Amino acid sequence: MQNTRLSTLVDGLLGQFSRWLRNPWRRLSLMLISVLSGNFLATVLSTVAGQRAELDVVVSIFLVALTEVVSWAYYRGDASRAARRQRLIAQRENDAIAARPLILEFFNGVKLGAIYGFLVEAFKLGS
Repeated sequence: MQNTRLSTLVDGLLGQFSRWLRNPWRRLSLMLISVLSGNFLATVLSTVAGQRAELDVVVSIFLVALTEVVSWAYYRGDASRAARRQRLIAQRENDAIAARPLILEFFNGVKLGAIYGFLVEAFKLGS
């Protein structure tokens, strides 16, 4: 790809944004926003699916499949990650170990917030 002004501007902005997200407090705030967004999403989905009683089964199957896919993507590399972590510690003792990719952490936070939101909605309907 050629180095046009637009491509260098986009590369610079993406690099600056990724450096901005390396701060642990900003990463934690993004995770908190993802959990709260998942909670809001659960409230909205349960309200919409409750109004159209025809789609309850289809929506629930879709949501279970979606949570399983996110869980699989987030937790699939734990065994190899431990071996990689030991290798990295042996090689570089002073460098920080890279966490999971931010997009996976974000989707996992949305998933956790949605599960919590559905649980709260179930308690509201049961009382």
